[in-house]
Amino acid sequence: MEHMSLQEITTACGGTYYGEPSLLTREVSGVTIDSRKAGKDFLFVPIKGARVDGHFFIPQVMEQGALCTLSEHPLSDSFPYILVSSCAQALKDIAEHYRRALGIKVVGISGSVGKTSTKEMIASILEQKYSVLKTAGNFNNEIGLPLTVFQIQKEHEVAVLEMGISDFQEMNRLAKVAQPDICVLTNIGQCHLENLGDRDGVRKAKTEMFAHRRPGASIILNGDDDKLSEIATVHAASFSKQDGTTVVPYSDSTHDETSAASAVGKAGDTTPIFFGKDPHNAFYADEIQSLGLKGTSCKIHTPAGDFTVIISIPGAHMVYNALAGTAVGIELGLTLDEIKTGIEALQPVAGRNHMIETEHLTILDDCYNANPVSMKASLDVLSTALTRKVAILGDMFELGTKELLLHREVGTYAAEKKLDLLCCIGKLSKAMADGASEFSAQNDTKICYFETKNDFLNAVSSIIKEHDTILVKASHGMAFEEIVHALCHLTF
Repeated sequence: MEHMSLQEITTACGGTYYGEPSLLTREVSGVTIDSRKAGKDFLFVPIKGARVDGHFFIPQVMEQGALCTLSEHPLSDSFPYILVSSCAQALKDIAEHYRRALGIKVVGISGSVGKTSTKEMIASILEQKYSVLKTAGNFNNEIGLPLTVFQIQKEHEVAVLEMGISDFQEMNRLAKVAQPDICVLTNIGQCHLENLGDRDGVRKAKTEMFAHRRPGASIILNGDDDKLSEIATVHAASFSKQDGTTVVPYSDSTHDETSAASAVGKAGDTTPIFFGKDPHNAFYADEIQSLGLKGTSCKIHTPAGDFTVIISIPGAHMVYNALAGTAVGIELGLTLDEIKTGIEALQPVAGRNHMIETEHLTILDDCYNANPVSMKASLDVLSTALTRKVAILGDMFELGTKELLLHREVGTYAAEKKLDLLCCIGKLSKAMADGASEFSAQNDTKICYFETKNDFLNAVSSIIKEHDTILVKASHGMAFEEIVHALCHLTF
């Protein structure tokens, strides 16, 4: 990280410093919540977790050479510390201060489906011109995002930050740290309905990002999404109601070609940039051709010109990622050739549409997370396989009161794809299996239901055949990476 003194940190988090006054001018070399990573001159932030309280490790990290620690209670030891009411909040406050001081462009990404794959696409494109930092793994929450911001170094020119939420006000807190110069929303789907209620609630929560965009920021939206396409103008003003809810007013109307360009009005209003397959979008794709598991080819049209590209990761939804990345690339001054090169250089991430070819099987490892929209998109990819097609699907979490209906719909959709074998695992996935069974009478899809993952693993060798193409997908809490591991080591 760049220069930040203990005095700055104390002021940024509103804490009280205890220790040798001469140390206040000293600069920390990094910020961490992991005691194992607290090296020389680091600032340690002890977070209280469900099982472990980071405060327990304060003496250890100071012995390792940390410069200072935060603490939620007074310490009797002689080493320097900053007393705060909440270490978790202080972490965000310090990151916000650090971000504000950086001369760097930030791309903020959210949406119900495709956040990570879009982040990877945008980063791959921007790396053709800039030094890029991107969110690693699942560091897209109120702990991970600040830690990602602290990873920004002097050489970085652009940061691509993913922001994931499950409730109202989370995006406010995340975007306040990120302060994006470009806001990207991939879509509004049926995610976290347990807290957000419906898709209108999802849109309301996701668009909280706009309140914290930097002056002159661009807003890039999926114009084929019915909820996002209604946003014609995002107003500069934001305000808080008495209940503390931040409201970002925007005008809703059907966009047209004249509104599909970035513009900041006299009052700081912003007209979104839209992307999609519909030609009314400023950035759109046609001549889309599936190459099966080898990817997709398409022609991308932009205000700066057109180009044909091959997206190596399979799935029609990847075209949307390429379009979003193209729009960001144009906003940040890349040429069409640089954008094309970046799209074609994209590499898959484990657990996210990652194709694994073993000696015996082809595995589509998409087990990091799941919701109804992403489930159907992955089934579309599987349906292009030329071998026997097998889907191993598990529970989707946080879907609210309609969870059984949504699982049933996915089961029906899977059966419509005329798979050879559908394995449904988990208590909620019983509804998925039932939905598939109702439809499967019309085709030859074999349906197997397993209440637990262990039940499936005990049967896997008897139901999987050599040369199968297998999709593995469920919500992260199902830990289906164990299934991927077992399939990789399956012999025949």
